[in-house]
Amino acid sequence: MNELLQDYLPLVIFIGVAFVLSIGLLVVPFLVAHKNPDPEKLSAYECGFNAFDDARMQFDVRFYLVAILFIIFDLEVAFLFPWAITFGNLGAFGFWSMMVFLAVLTIGFIYEWRKGALEWD
Repeated sequence: MNELLQDYLPLVIFIGVAFVLSIGLLVVPFLVAHKNPDPEKLSAYECGFNAFDDARMQFDVRFYLVAILFIIFDLEVAFLFPWAITFGNLGAFGFWSMMVFLAVLTIGFIYEWRKGALEWD
């Protein structure tokens, strides 16, 4: 039984060190941080608008457009990782199918750029 406990000793030490570090990283900023509250710093700010305005206030469509564009190009990168990992096994068909995919996305990006979707005036 003693040998079994000694096998788990590194795990217990690891969990203990992780616990002490996490508590320390949570407590130290409260002790060390410079406290200089400012009304502007303490005010609520969300999505470019004050949080205490009318709940029926219209949001600018550009917020949603930027979010959708981020999702589209984020998914592009998510498709590139598995393709890059299996690139050696795919051959010419896998290469050219990804080139078609990237060409379609590039055409879409150029279209968005020309329409001014990436401008923030």
